[in-house]
Amino acid sequence: MREMDRRTLVAAGAIGLGSMAAMRAANGAEAKGGDMLFTLPQPTVPIVGSTKVFPVRRIYCIGRNYAAHAREMGSDPNREPPFYFQKPTDAVQVIAVGTTGNHPYPTLTKNYHHEVELVAFLKSGGKDIPVEKALDHVMGYAVGLDMTRRDLQNDMKAQQKPWEIGKAFDYSAVMGPIHPVEKIGHITKGRISVAVNGKVIQDAGLDQMIWSVAEQIAQLSKAFELKAGDIIYSGTPENVGPVVVGDTMLCKIDDLADMSVKVVKA
Repeated sequence: MREMDRRTLVAAGAIGLGSMAAMRAANGAEAKGGDMLFTLPQPTVPIVGSTKVFPVRRIYCIGRNYAAHAREMGSDPNREPPFYFQKPTDAVQVIAVGTTGNHPYPTLTKNYHHEVELVAFLKSGGKDIPVEKALDHVMGYAVGLDMTRRDLQNDMKAQQKPWEIGKAFDYSAVMGPIHPVEKIGHITKGRISVAVNGKVIQDAGLDQMIWSVAEQIAQLSKAFELKAGDIIYSGTPENVGPVVVGDTMLCKIDDLADMSVKVVKA
């Protein structure tokens, strides 16, 4: 190749890189200074004992994180590695302490399941977070329900297709307010349960998790850059089951406020 050709190619590459940099800078300027076509609501979660609220960035959920639940879903907890899925931020439904929140029965399903879970809220994040440092990023915890259109999920699984339709829908991430770590410490043990119409259905110990909250944060940070505003649903015990319109779910986790939810017609 002639020297002029080399110089031309190098110059062209430099111009191309410069153009890319300029494009990124221009896009950033537009994002910061341009007029928004419309505004979007920012989902938030209240914090117990504070007037501040927690802005939601992403919702991560771990699947089959209690051995008995893994087995009831047809999985081997001793063999399969952890897996995660996400819910959209507008799936958030916050239930105030001391109230029974109305939860709309969703469309398309005839087999709607409760999954009670401990929910962790991140105040900071990063990549490749060591397990021993993971809980430093947690600002608090809450009781949660990962509501699931089980028939739609199972149908998608049978077809080997993504099953967001069973998990990632409106109001599917039910949660109580956040209890700050500075007041309650980190929750690593205690009971977790849900009663439907007064009958306890799910009941287990948090220490029965296959992967702890710290381990989940470390695992997730290898695949995603975690940031403040992220939420982690840490898994549900066995005996997930259906609810119908009129049913009331009472969710309990030791050291957290109870959460009461009534299923209503949408």
